[in-house]
Amino acid sequence: MNPGDLLDLDITDVAHGGVFIARHEGRVVFVSDAVPGERVRVRLTETAKSSFWRGAVVEVLDASPHRRSHVWAAADVQIDPDRRPGGADFGHIALAYQRELKLQVLRDALERFGGLELPSVAIRGARPLLSEQGEVVAEESADATGWRTRVSLHVDGDGRVGPYAARSHRVIEVEELPLATAEIQRAARALSAPSGRVDLVQPADGRVRIVPRPEASTPVRAGSGRRGGGPRRGTPPRAGVDAAAHEIITEDVDGRSFRLDAGGFWQVHRLAAHTLTRTVADLLADADGVDPEAHHLDLYGGVGLFAATLGTLGGPATRITTVESDPRATEHAGENLADWVGVRAETARADRFLARLHAQASAAERGRLGRGVTLLDPPRAGAGREVVDAVAALAPASVVYVACDPVALARDVGAFRERGYGVRRIEAFDLFPHSHHVEAVALLQREP
Repeated sequence: MNPGDLLDLDITDVAHGGVFIARHEGRVVFVSDAVPGERVRVRLTETAKSSFWRGAVVEVLDASPHRRSHVWAAADVQIDPDRRPGGADFGHIALAYQRELKLQVLRDALERFGGLELPSVAIRGARPLLSEQGEVVAEESADATGWRTRVSLHVDGDGRVGPYAARSHRVIEVEELPLATAEIQRAARALSAPSGRVDLVQPADGRVRIVPRPEASTPVRAGSGRRGGGPRRGTPPRAGVDAAAHEIITEDVDGRSFRLDAGGFWQVHRLAAHTLTRTVADLLADADGVDPEAHHLDLYGGVGLFAATLGTLGGPATRITTVESDPRATEHAGENLADWVGVRAETARADRFLARLHAQASAAERGRLGRGVTLLDPPRAGAGREVVDAVAALAPASVVYVACDPVALARDVGAFRERGYGVRRIEAFDLFPHSHHVEAVALLQREP
């Protein structure tokens, strides 16, 4: 069969990556825009591989009770698959069932790649922001829309502005961006820019910044050891690009302000930073806390969000080294963490920093590291075996792992378990509603 051919298929399960599983004559077909239990008509999009094909639903023959009208009308199943924007691949599914499916993917990954069964894990929405009196200041909307404070749009050679279609570089013009804040949506409707990528960023002050990106840039989150968001080596910068990307903005988290570049990495959901820092604090408070006499590491530390959490728990003299490969983010981290006299912000790749630390640390320093917490917030690909082994060799009392990909989390947790670390708790959150993504925070400690 060839791309464009139609098949009627039964959807049996969900797969990692926002697609669903069907089979045709023994071959797996990964299908987008489906729901487990449905019978659907599928237009094939990829048939070159012998092991699996890909396709998209063009008609629902027998609908799941969990199917809903898509939260983003432009991506509804009634629209031709080639014209559906990407970024909301679970938007046609009832919110509660979306979270059941994400939990299934998370548990499956932990079991298959981490050798771990955690029946008590659940997936919750973002934590509400409360005042000192316990009143709700901000919370997730009832339909889990309006949460994106960062949106990337693209402008093609014909001046069309919008997101890409799923799994393509084809710009789709849309009238609305329902996952974005109202301010981002207004700014997007008025957007006019040369061809390339444009980021819309809404920090704590509410004013949307427009950050143009060179056409050749590749978005990569800060801390990954790979840089993106700027011109490739040898490409002259465009006028205004650096100024817009390097404008300093401020984000507020639980009463503390963080400075960063408008083009730098920050959590996308308006309540994500609050949710994750509170969760890290809760996990450590329920464990052994943060020893103020120990030495703590914050790897892939960005502008210091989690280092500040460690410092708040340990006190003003807590010794923390936060490590980030982006020099601009490291500079901001040093400023954001100035309240703690024992904090040092280093610009380095995590693997190289750990190698240097192993080579130079004295016995006394290793002892302090062994009583400390090492926190990792790696990019989507995960920390990897080399970093996990280096961290485990330092033997910190506790490891906190913040993950945005269940398979990467499972692989790294499995590697830590091989090195003698047991999983004490995993908390998971739906910080990307109506997409397949899920965020999780794991607490690991040395086995006795």
